[in-house]
Amino acid sequence: MSTSATASVSTHILDTSAGRPAEGVAVQLSARSGRADDWRALGGSATDADGRCKDLPALPEGTTHVRLDFAVEPYFTDRQADAQQDAPANRDSGAGVFFPEVAITFAVVPGEHYHVPLLLNPFGYSVYRGS
Repeated sequence: MSTSATASVSTHILDTSAGRPAEGVAVQLSARSGRADDWRALGGSATDADGRCKDLPALPEGTTHVRLDFAVEPYFTDRQADAQQDAPANRDSGAGVFFPEVAITFAVVPGEHYHVPLLLNPFGYSVYRGS
């Protein structure tokens, strides 16, 4: 929850190739207090059955930039193992999973809530500021 001195962040992942939430994806949250400052790892969570991370750590006062790191390789590796008979839909990129991780960086201001959904498929992704 945000206060007048801090921002807050939430996220969820939708696997657009399957038309359902992406469960079990590890998400790490980092923050910094200025463009030139070092990133500070705050902790993480994993997506639930609805594809949501409901327990991301709070942002410290003075945060100006946030980074969400999504470890998507294990999710797609597990999905590919479950759907090996669907080989044409799971084209081999030559390296296993084409995007093994997704890092999203965005600016925040105190008092605002930022919901940042990740729309994911094996060969692409999109993000936006949700509500």
